[in-house]
Amino acid sequence: MSSESVAAHYGRGGLGAAILAALDAAGKDTAALTQDDLASVDELHIRGREATAEVAEAAGIGPGQRVLDVGCGIGGPSRYLAAARGCEVTGLDLTQEFCDVATMLAERTGLTDRVSYRQGDALDMPFEDASFDVAWTQHAAMNIADKPRLYAEMRRVLKPGGCLAIYDILAGPAGPIHFPVPWAHEPSISFLATPDELRALLTGAGFQVKSWRDTTAAAADWFARVRAQAEDGSPPLNNLALLFGDLAPTLAGNMARNVGEQRILTIQIVARAAG
Repeated sequence: MSSESVAAHYGRGGLGAAILAALDAAGKDTAALTQDDLASVDELHIRGREATAEVAEAAGIGPGQRVLDVGCGIGGPSRYLAAARGCEVTGLDLTQEFCDVATMLAERTGLTDRVSYRQGDALDMPFEDASFDVAWTQHAAMNIADKPRLYAEMRRVLKPGGCLAIYDILAGPAGPIHFPVPWAHEPSISFLATPDELRALLTGAGFQVKSWRDTTAAAADWFARVRAQAEDGSPPLNNLALLFGDLAPTLAGNMARNVGEQRILTIQIVARAAG
């Protein structure tokens, strides 16, 4: 399946305007947004900001580091890393619209001096060897079939001893997943590795795994909290609805079901580039 099919899955047109309209309706000052204003909108992964903060802490990301966010989406994690951890972040995404929206939100949060975004393919990254201290990726590898090349590219752009920080969805032990899900409405663009496969892939690409944390139970708790908020009539801004419209409830329901049935796992990993 081509990269164009993956990009088409996420591109919707008018996403930036839709986000600003939703924020305006929620009473936010869209000309001068804060990280907290965007927390429920721009973290397009399970557990949102709390997962991003956990991975950043586990990886020891701090001031002065150059970070590459592979599959950056609309830039929530990259802006968090720049604002909260003091680093310089470059975001790379296959979908041009995501890069455009990420740039717009960086401007409105006053972070353009610390974050930048570039459209590109994670299998052929437009960066020199050993350009970054940290390679960071969240919920991106599920759309990539050629995982050996993906992790080889991450190793290539990292300095020797550099850090790879991963928060991803893996195949669980209970069998095939229920579709549609946010990253794939049908199986042709979904490529989940098992935990054992991912460990082997990382070792084969020249990484040493330093920490490995299964956060699936925390993901199940998070889905329960989100469901309770919706039932109480006080749901957060819904980034799935902004991206996928009327299909969003089905996507969220299948995600929760897949987690609850152990058809998918969420894993946080910190590894080091051998060197």
